[in-house]
Amino acid sequence: MSPKKPVPPGPVLFIGGVAALLVLAFLWAAGWIGPKRINGGDVTRALEYNTGKKQPGFRRAHAKGICLSGNFAANGAGSEISTAKAFEPGTYPVIGRFSVAGGNPLATDGRNVFHSMALLLKTPDGQQWRMAMDHTPIFPVPSAAGFIALQHATRPDPATGKPDPAKMKALIAEYPSVKAFQDYLAKAVLPSSLANATYYSINAFTMTDSAGRTRFVRWQFEPEAALTGLDKAHLDQLPRDALFQEMIARTAKGPSRWHLILTIANPGDETDNATVAWTGPHRSIDAGVLTVDKVMPEEVGACRDLNFDPTILPSGIGLSDDPLLAARSKVYSSSFQRRAGEGPHPSAIGSDLAGKEPAR
Repeated sequence: MSPKKPVPPGPVLFIGGVAALLVLAFLWAAGWIGPKRINGGDVTRALEYNTGKKQPGFRRAHAKGICLSGNFAANGAGSEISTAKAFEPGTYPVIGRFSVAGGNPLATDGRNVFHSMALLLKTPDGQQWRMAMDHTPIFPVPSAAGFIALQHATRPDPATGKPDPAKMKALIAEYPSVKAFQDYLAKAVLPSSLANATYYSINAFTMTDSAGRTRFVRWQFEPEAALTGLDKAHLDQLPRDALFQEMIARTAKGPSRWHLILTIANPGDETDNATVAWTGPHRSIDAGVLTVDKVMPEEVGACRDLNFDPTILPSGIGLSDDPLLAARSKVYSSSFQRRAGEGPHPSAIGSDLAGKEPAR
């Protein structure tokens, strides 16, 4: 029997190198090597730190809210830029949630903070489009790291009820977009109703048409109700649940409606930075009308146990290069898992409507 031929060193080294690279890739993906990466739990903990205490069973952000339901009537115009079934002519059921910023479900509505609308739109083919939108067209920070820094710097000092000025100064030095956002909020009209606010996608997304052309798009829901503003000088005089009580009373009289406006990016528009607004003329498409005809406390609504992850999208709509989108998805998941493990909670607003003392 002839002796075995020795294996040339080249292939051995190559195979060993590939194996080493695979091990390194696994370790990097697991977060065991390389720079510390931010995960959803990191951001969720920052939100809890900002609030000062955990509110068991409630969302870590936008803790105060009520459920909504209605429908979206697509007019077909959106099909020009996307193959999503939601843009084909027809009427599709929608459930969602109105909320205000912050992690305290018992916070007053008399604050100059953003109001929010979250939606889940379903089409007959089983696809879902989940949206989480604010009434501001820009976001204060461009990244998850910036959001964590924002939560730490804006935690109210128990002695003054306001953030530490030194920490805010350092934050703005690192993230000038925070000051730009503060200036915007100070000057902008604060909607007097959840029904007369425009709700923005904040991030850019992509939409792909039947010919395979992909465009960057932001969208907003523009209300049919005329915009009127709250008196910012006397916000402290508003009843605690003023916005929600007004929306409940308004909806009892009739539905509220918004037009879905798709705004197509111009060359040069920033698509990876939610702190920057798109300015100047843009092409836009009115894709249909959202009708909200019911609002209800979370105990009896369908929104309480929903995760409104904005990266859950139907075919024809995709993610942009904005890094906040991946971060938002992780945070929504982390927050959902934590509150799901804490058990259901009574809606603070629902408890008030029932004449009961809210859970504390």
